[in-house]
Amino acid sequence: MNPLHITTPLLRHAALARTLGKDVLLKMENLQPAGSFKQRGIGTMCARAATDGVTHFVCPSGGNAGFAAAVAGAALGVRTTIVVPQTTSETVRGKIRAIGADVVVHGAAWIEANEEALRMCRAPGTLYVPPFDHPDIWDGNATLIDEAVAQARESHAGFDAVICSVGGGGLLCGVLEGLHRNALAHVPVIAVETEGAASLHAAVRAGEVVTLPAITSIATTLGSSRVAPQAFEWTRRHDLRSVVVSDRDAVEACLRFADDMRMLVEPACGAALAVAYQNLPALADIERPLIVVCGGIGVDLEKLSEWRARFAV
Repeated sequence: MNPLHITTPLLRHAALARTLGKDVLLKMENLQPAGSFKQRGIGTMCARAATDGVTHFVCPSGGNAGFAAAVAGAALGVRTTIVVPQTTSETVRGKIRAIGADVVVHGAAWIEANEEALRMCRAPGTLYVPPFDHPDIWDGNATLIDEAVAQARESHAGFDAVICSVGGGGLLCGVLEGLHRNALAHVPVIAVETEGAASLHAAVRAGEVVTLPAITSIATTLGSSRVAPQAFEWTRRHDLRSVVVSDRDAVEACLRFADDMRMLVEPACGAALAVAYQNLPALADIERPLIVVCGGIGVDLEKLSEWRARFAV
């Protein structure tokens, strides 16, 4: 099976290295064809399903997961339908259609779009593609760690922690799976969420998976009201450090990253970057952090300017 994702660069962040006195590494998942790390996991799931004879992919997402499923469907020649709620902008709908996928608008919120997607998947040959909660997705996302380990070895470096953003937990599960299958079970993971979208942090505090009453963060692609149970289970058997940052911190990190690296990323990605830009205590015992630059399609110059004004950054 040929992978649908590309090998992304592992770069050093020179400015942060000077500021922090640490060797800061960046895994540039924003450079994936679909604009985010989701190309790996969703691409893996779709490719395996196509090999098994699936003829129709259905994904309930107007965001990064939907883009990744649309890109996978186009690459595999499989009909793909993205189910979005009414709140998904016409601009986003148009971009998904341009990839070659069908767009179905259903319901006022994602939960209703998800119900419609599940209904559609009763048809023979149809695969439900979840945004984050599936073993194939975690296995695919783990390849970014496989790559990073090999790339770091080539440069005679390495990393002693991984920093990643957490929404539903698909990236986190992939990172942890990747560490364990590369004999790096001792490497801590700093799992970062924004205030108002911190479902993993809430689960850690409660000792069980809980449902957030609402998502209030602007980092909407982190906006899962419940983290995947597998993500919570990892907290019981790995050094996982849950960190919550503000929307303002995430936006400021996006702006500083744009200046430093000349690239735009979503606040969902800015959350992970904020740990380094703010030099948070979670980094105190870390010398060579690897930050997953998860990317995201929900950003442009206009939105970045709006966020900058809103939070007076």
